[in-house]
Amino acid sequence: MKFFETSKFHTLKKSTYISLRWIGIIGQLISIYIVYFYFNFKFNFISANLIIFIGILSNLFLIFIYNKTQLSDRSALIFLIIDIFQLGFLIYLTGGVVNPFVVFLLIPSVFASSNLGIKTNLLLVTTTIFMIIFLTFYSEDLPSPLNNHFHVDPYYYYSIPIALIIALIFLNFFAIVFGNESRKRKEALSKMEEVMAQEHEMLSLGGQAAAAAHSLGTPLSTIKIISQELKDQLKNRKDLNSDIELLISQVERCTQILKRLSLDPNEEDDFIDEDIDLRGYISQIVASFQETSNKNFIINFDQDSSPKKISKSIEIIYGLRNFIGNANKFAKEKIFITLKSNNDFSEVIIEDDGEGYPSEILSKIGEPYLRSLDKKKNKTGLGLGIFIGKTLLEKNFASLNCQNSKTRSGAEVSIRWKSKDLSKI
Repeated sequence: MKFFETSKFHTLKKSTYISLRWIGIIGQLISIYIVYFYFNFKFNFISANLIIFIGILSNLFLIFIYNKTQLSDRSALIFLIIDIFQLGFLIYLTGGVVNPFVVFLLIPSVFASSNLGIKTNLLLVTTTIFMIIFLTFYSEDLPSPLNNHFHVDPYYYYSIPIALIIALIFLNFFAIVFGNESRKRKEALSKMEEVMAQEHEMLSLGGQAAAAAHSLGTPLSTIKIISQELKDQLKNRKDLNSDIELLISQVERCTQILKRLSLDPNEEDDFIDEDIDLRGYISQIVASFQETSNKNFIINFDQDSSPKKISKSIEIIYGLRNFIGNANKFAKEKIFITLKSNNDFSEVIIEDDGEGYPSEILSKIGEPYLRSLDKKKNKTGLGLGIFIGKTLLEKNFASLNCQNSKTRSGAEVSIRWKSKDLSKI
């Protein structure tokens, strides 16, 4: 599976969407309070506050309970429909379609048209049209005393919802068309840059690989001869035999790799080169770290699980390697990796015995460019690795939770897939 192949479905950045919602909620509060207390207009003030409070609760849900950094198509659809109904009922209390603020009903669907999928856009447009039609025939009067002398001719009155619906369809159509064209251009440019970068890298690495294969041949031969002599001299030392055997096998492995590179400098990496299950992913990734790490990896696979094979995904490999690599980097001695799987879900839990996440950034895990207030911990990184790994895994239908372990001293990362989602990869 090519890089980013599973990332073509549409998403919204949660933090940006939350900020836009706060702007809308604050604007609604300012509007009704100015109208009620400054202009002394009369309307159902308590109900209006309750409706705005629903919007505040949904935003708090996004901040504190919804852990993903990106809103999927489905999640975005749910929250945007909440926005349409919340604003629609607020307008219902204050005059319906003759309320000039009814134009704001177009914003959620137009905002989504360039970011979300076609089906989601159609549902949002349909919901908005039904809300406009509802407000045309059912609504409270304009706030008193405006309604005492306000009269609109039926021709003009019914032209308002018609104009709104036409504008809604027109804006969404052009936003979808231009959004798709823009995405296609960016995708084509990205693929072109990727191909050019790969060609340049292959030309550069090909010469370097051939030179390395030639230069390293003699040192490896020397190491191999010395290893054989050590094996003969220390054959009675059983405590050293296994280490010497490992050294000889690794030297032989390096020799074979260099021979292949000498014949074909552009040979592709065969790391996880087939469709395997999550158990295979974890085993091979951990094995790659064990070759250079002095930490103890403790792996626990659920024996009752029947994991499914999934297509090779560079994104999943990178995401899992990233979090396992972080655990290896910050652990004192041990890394604990647990795989739980059944017919409904598969979950990978990665824990370490390090110091865990700093408390001041714990609530922001998954955002890039994080800095700890502790100057000693500040040198550990910018959080880009976690951000990239989390984003890649979430784009492959995973649900992530990063926290400090409740049973150990270090960090804990839980990566969970629904079984039906794994089959989509």
